[in-house]
Amino acid sequence: MGTVPASWRFDAIGTTWEIVTERPLSAAVREEVTALVDAFDHTWSRFRPDSDVSALARAGGSIPAPSDAPPMLDALAAVSDATDGAVNPFVGASLDALGYGADYSFHDAGPVAAPVDWRERLVWRGGRLALTEPATIDVGALGKGRLVDLVLEILSRRESGDLIVDAGGDLAVRGRPQRIGLEHPFDPRRAIGVWEVTDAALCASAINRRAWPSATGTTLHHVLDARTGEPVRTIAATWAVASDAMTADAIATALFFDGGPSLAHEWAVEWVRMTTDGRVEWSPRCRADLFVRTDSVGR
Repeated sequence: MGTVPASWRFDAIGTTWEIVTERPLSAAVREEVTALVDAFDHTWSRFRPDSDVSALARAGGSIPAPSDAPPMLDALAAVSDATDGAVNPFVGASLDALGYGADYSFHDAGPVAAPVDWRERLVWRGGRLALTEPATIDVGALGKGRLVDLVLEILSRRESGDLIVDAGGDLAVRGRPQRIGLEHPFDPRRAIGVWEVTDAALCASAINRRAWPSATGTTLHHVLDARTGEPVRTIAATWAVASDAMTADAIATALFFDGGPSLAHEWAVEWVRMTTDGRVEWSPRCRADLFVRTDSVGR
């Protein structure tokens, strides 16, 4: 970045954003970014009663397809196939059942599996987004990454020089390389490595984020296996680097399941993940500088 980069911080879609540029952003650019983020949230947030997906959850039916629907739902379908259905855009009801819903009750009513036939119930072709019956569409597996890409697109049109768009750890970099610490999922004061990112995106997911206690005293978190409605218990954190943030976000989600590494290879995405017993795995030719013991495993 320049000698004195400018930083703009704001809260949106449940996280803190930071946009770093060489010069302070104009009011017009900030307004354009704010309008984009609000429009995305108004369409896709299952936490807003006035959103499009909330309306579809109440009544089903059909709306004009948002421009984001085909790329996001196509990618979600590919991740669902790769993970044998563990990732599913109808997982919203499963999250609601465990207490992570619009009211943030964190009241655990027990696991609810997502419908396996979601592609027969959800249509996103022909300019329409439609449900055959009411259901909660959740694009959390890659939606934040998609929004990071859209914000970066605005800034790239309006601003020259180096850029960083960081949405709570899902970030995209344009220009000068940036060294990003990989936060240890069990101790946020530590990192398991550093990854230098250049003209690319890095997205992460971890079970220590958005976690809450269950009725039985165990810890629940937001990364669920849609086939069971239960939180994942084998993977603690994932990181993925790709040319765009939506792809990196999708792979960061897929890596919680067995099919994730194969899909990452197919999509040419580099990755790192840490298991709940402390082992670290990484992709071939991964360029992260990892602080690992000799018993960790590279793949």
